[in-house]
Amino acid sequence: MLVFKFGGASVKDAEGIINLIKVVEKYKSEQLLIVVSAMGKTTNALEKLTKAYVDQTDDMQDIYEGIKQYHYDILAGLFDSNDAVFDEVANTFVEIDWMIEDEPHDDFDFIYDQIVSVGELVSTRIIAAYLNKAGLKSQWLDVRGYIHTDNTYREGVVQWDKTRGSITLSLPSQLARSIVVTQGFLGGTSENFTTTLGREGSDYTASIFAACLGAESVTTWKDVPGILNADPKLFADTVKFDELNYTEAIEMTYYGATVIHPKTIKPLQNAKIPLLVKPFNDPAASGTVIKENAANVFSKPVIIIKQNQVLLSISTKDYSFISEDHLSDILGRFAKSRVKVNVMQTSALSFSVCFDYKEEYFNGLLENLNSVYKARYNSGLTLITVRHYTGNAVRDLTEGKTIFLEQSSRNTAQVVLK
Repeated sequence: MLVFKFGGASVKDAEGIINLIKVVEKYKSEQLLIVVSAMGKTTNALEKLTKAYVDQTDDMQDIYEGIKQYHYDILAGLFDSNDAVFDEVANTFVEIDWMIEDEPHDDFDFIYDQIVSVGELVSTRIIAAYLNKAGLKSQWLDVRGYIHTDNTYREGVVQWDKTRGSITLSLPSQLARSIVVTQGFLGGTSENFTTTLGREGSDYTASIFAACLGAESVTTWKDVPGILNADPKLFADTVKFDELNYTEAIEMTYYGATVIHPKTIKPLQNAKIPLLVKPFNDPAASGTVIKENAANVFSKPVIIIKQNQVLLSISTKDYSFISEDHLSDILGRFAKSRVKVNVMQTSALSFSVCFDYKEEYFNGLLENLNSVYKARYNSGLTLITVRHYTGNAVRDLTEGKTIFLEQSSRNTAQVVLK
């Protein structure tokens, strides 16, 4: 039994979906679960729609119509105009219609999950229908009835026992009859509300299903030849890893490598299931395999770039030393504000923290901290992480830049700069 995950770039248009069929056809003799993301940049567009709805801006309806038209254009390139899938997609968009007819709810994260989740629901409707049209018997599955989470909207925490029970109860018999197509990124609460698992969380979805089902492997199909030592959009001389062990893959994703969602690896490592990262435009290529006993070979350092960073320096109002009690309190405030730390450094009188800038979380954190501490910050910064670094690699990346914070350990160097 195999689990495939297709990202948004691989299904961004009719041509991409036709290519997906060609990939799946090569494995039609296997039991196959397919996890699919929203198409193209749909999640970004739905995030924009969510903000427009909450702010009640004049362009809300135009944004929404643009999202729908994008999907109807894809449908037109795949199906006859009278195909039932047009009604299925229209009925799925009704979930947004119901939401935006009412006044905005106070909880932005709740609204976000109910609106943004529609991207995956629509994409999987289209792909399941096209698989059937191509003669590959498939069944659409609503993931929200299988991956159960708590009520932490935008970052649902998986309830593993309940999730495993739902998946193992009925999915094996469904997989024996047909290909199963389901959504990445989504979960469901006990009150039947939708949650999301965090941006780019479709990889995590695939690993949850694989771990529960004891899959032979997970393959995530990407627009890159495999896992590279750096982003090919930023660096011309990247190299591909043929294989990585679980530990190195976890470290890379923790520091911000975007090829795989950070939570993806652990369920696979626990179940000893390999993860393959392969190019969807060249299915026969070897890609990269992540497995337990891989031999890590680093001919070049691994470079991870995170943009839009904030460096926040926190000190006490009475100029006392930053103690362990202060650190405990400050990190508790970060956790309460749902801000995740990328780098931290302490000195006698201040504690400096670098993290991703997310306006709605940052403003709440700043207000919380300023009630007790003094907080100063710089925004619009870049965090560069170099795994298996050399002095030359770090020097080349930072030359001519203004460095705000720098630290290194045995294997990893990190620099926050402008």
